[in-house]
Amino acid sequence: MNPYVKAASALPDHRLLLTFENGDERIFDVTPYLERGVFVRLKNPSLFKLVKVVAGSVEWPGEIDLSYDTLYLGSQAAQHPHAA
Repeated sequence: MNPYVKAASALPDHRLLLTFENGDERIFDVTPYLERGVFVRLKNPSLFKLVKVVAGSVEWPGEIDLSYDTLYLGSQAAQHPHAA
């Protein structure tokens, strides 16, 4: 079982910075989803910025959501410029 999302924030270029309950910080690119179903609405930057964590996953107004499994498996470790 993959960890739940603890925190999420919108980044430029339709990416999300995610912090998971195990302490991992990861980047998820939403771009591949922007041509599918309800995700088309997330092309609107104002809506995309309204991302919030609900029950360990992320969602936006209008019943748009992504599961923690999708987010964890489809994301990459965040690169921090000051990491040793």
